[in-house]
Amino acid sequence: MTTQTTANAATRRCLRIVEILAGRVLDGLSNKELADTLGAPPPTISRDLAVLADIGWVQRLESGRWSLSAKPLQIAQAYSNHVERTTLRISELNQRIVAGALALGGNQ
Repeated sequence: MTTQTTANAATRRCLRIVEILAGRVLDGLSNKELADTLGAPPPTISRDLAVLADIGWVQRLESGRWSLSAKPLQIAQAYSNHVERTTLRISELNQRIVAGALALGGNQ
């Protein structure tokens, strides 16, 4: 397996971990449960979880299980805010276009 293939597999596994944990925010999952679900060895999942924890995507609960951190929610909120601002800006531009067209139509 090449380095690129290994990196792609690790990236895919990390993204799958995030997807799986999205449904278990309150109670989380153990390393073994994640390993079983993904069909990967527990040490591999431990490395993936360490990377995800290091960049703030997952957290270890007091129970020792893993869950998502608030980071995905923060990103989703930032995205939602951006879409809302963009929608308002488009609406403002449309209103200006209509007003400009009406002004041009009235001058003829």
